[in-house]
Amino acid sequence: MRTYLDCIPCFFNQALRAGRIATRDENKLKKLLDEIGTMLRDIPLESTPPETGMLIYEKVREITGESDPYKEIKKDSTKKALALYPSLKNEVEKSNDKLLTAIRIAIAGNVIDFGVNRNFNIEEEIDKVLKQDFAIFDYDKFKDYLDKTDEILYIGDNAGESVFDRILIEEMKKPVIYVVREIPVINDVTYEDAIQAGIDKVASILSSGTSAPGTVLETCNAEFKKVYKNSKFVIGKGQGNYEGLSDEKHLIFFLLKVKCWVIANDIGVNEGDIVLKGINI
Repeated sequence: MRTYLDCIPCFFNQALRAGRIATRDENKLKKLLDEIGTMLRDIPLESTPPETGMLIYEKVREITGESDPYKEIKKDSTKKALALYPSLKNEVEKSNDKLLTAIRIAIAGNVIDFGVNRNFNIEEEIDKVLKQDFAIFDYDKFKDYLDKTDEILYIGDNAGESVFDRILIEEMKKPVIYVVREIPVINDVTYEDAIQAGIDKVASILSSGTSAPGTVLETCNAEFKKVYKNSKFVIGKGQGNYEGLSDEKHLIFFLLKVKCWVIANDIGVNEGDIVLKGINI
């Protein structure tokens, strides 16, 4: 997905939000915004938002001196999600379609996103998504490919959300490689976050090698690119992975809640919709 003009103020808002978590020094924050403004002037609209996000959060780390501003927030998000895990498993077990319910729960977890959404109630979100109609629903294709595959490449999104991913991984009942970010960026899931969520109990964990808030293949390591190229069943979770991979010529199923109108417009749905969208299927 390309960058839209409406992404630009969002870049500033994200930088200021992360900067304020990292430091109270107004001079550093002013320098951060000044340098991002200069940087954005030269970024082409053809680049993906995660490519720009990677540069922005490099600036946040450089100027504030804080390598992981969201570290404690991520730990807290995961702790709260783990407290919900037993009740979420129960929702799946009592369902008439356990796989679909697990998919809905995984999508509900996508609301835990501090890049675009600071205010959310995860319990309310679960209740809503369990009943909400899908705007795009490639479920039959999802099941077909799941039945045929020997292994799933599951590209994670946010910390805390990974607990919800775990429930879907358990229900798919196939070997899974779960992909995390190499370097902390926003509240995206890293290896440490995935371990806290218990992902190591249900999947092998692989770093993509990128510090982008999404999957930008050019910035990923050779190991991930090889696994990605050879994978016949890829799940891309959340908006950042959609932004980075939606133009790929590879079979990918995107699971997400649409949290901004720019992405809604790009997909062809409404803000607030839930999506199970396959590409190249």
